[in-house]
Amino acid sequence: MGALHEGHLALVRHARKNADFVIVSVFVNPTQFGPNEDFARYPRDLESDVGRLRDADLVFAPEVSAMYPPGNETCVKVGSLASHLCGPHRPGHFEGVATVVTKLFGIVGPCTAVFGNKDYQQLAIVRRVVTDLFLPVTILGYPIVREADGLARSSRNAYLSSDERTRALGLSRGLFSASHAFASGERRAGVLRGLVLGAVTPVATSIDYVTVANADSLVPFDDAADIRERAVIAIACRIGQTRLIDNVVLGEDT
Repeated sequence: MGALHEGHLALVRHARKNADFVIVSVFVNPTQFGPNEDFARYPRDLESDVGRLRDADLVFAPEVSAMYPPGNETCVKVGSLASHLCGPHRPGHFEGVATVVTKLFGIVGPCTAVFGNKDYQQLAIVRRVVTDLFLPVTILGYPIVREADGLARSSRNAYLSSDERTRALGLSRGLFSASHAFASGERRAGVLRGLVLGAVTPVATSIDYVTVANADSLVPFDDAADIRERAVIAIACRIGQTRLIDNVVLGEDT
């Protein structure tokens, strides 16, 4: 959605390794924002973004009216993958994402598409859409790109004050603590979740969720459960007025 940072540019470089022609879409999609979210103030600087996209062959930056023509009334309904994590907190968000991504794939045609793992739920939903609708698209996920101190790169980091940015480090600290505990043999979902909460609760203004979930279905594990399959620990919280997300996949991320 623009306001490009090193995380986005890493996706472009990965695309370059997997394709002969690289297209980058830059589009702040209105249908994935709720009525009280930050659509109006979401950072936009297309000229700067284009200047950073030296590894791309084409930048596709349409107007809203091009992606949603007059009379537009078709959308892509999302199923159970949107029932947990961000879904209940952002009604309609993933329907907006699935719809605009499907439109994009329709415009581009057969391709390989690269998405970051930072929005793990979005990546899972896009993969499901491609599978269910038989779209001629190969989806590649790419690891979260972090600052040297562990903070996940995000366009919304620009909203953070100096103090808020320091507080935001609690997200990655908690996730890394749980990941290390899992690597050392801890399998109790409640213990792993507690390690993340212990780091996030003191710094967050509010917490939407800290969840240990099945890495494929995104169904949360009860705290009493033992993790015997792939699991993702995902966070969504606010630091000040800024909503941040982050995650680790246990057994895969370090």
